[in-house]
Amino acid sequence: QVQVVESGGGLVQPGGSLKLSCAVSGRVTSVYRMGWYRQTPGRQRELVAIMPYLGNTEYGDIMKGRFTITRDNAAHTAALQMNDLVPEDTAVYYCKAEVRGLQAGDYWGQGTQVTVSS
Repeated sequence: QVQVVESGGGLVQPGGSLKLSCAVSGRVTSVYRMGWYRQTPGRQRELVAIMPYLGNTEYGDIMKGRFTITRDNAAHTAALQMNDLVPEDTAVYYCKAEVRGLQAGDYWGQGTQVTVSS
């Protein structure tokens, strides 16, 4: 079984920073892309950033310049550094892993809440 687990959410003041982490475990041989999406009540899940094994990272438009995604290909982990947070960034953040080879498929974590409020 493939598991995707996020951590690092919480409450932060406007202008603050937060770092989310994601780890993929199980019988995984290759993760093509790893990334982050977010969702608020009543809205569709939207792209934050997604990073391929090799190649260019794709960022959601409103996140450019404030959020940075990194990943460790060998460890099947990814992180999202979020800076200059605003209340509109409040959402549940989900990690997605696009697995290839054994257990191929798209896997999602359970989500981690990020709340930006004073």
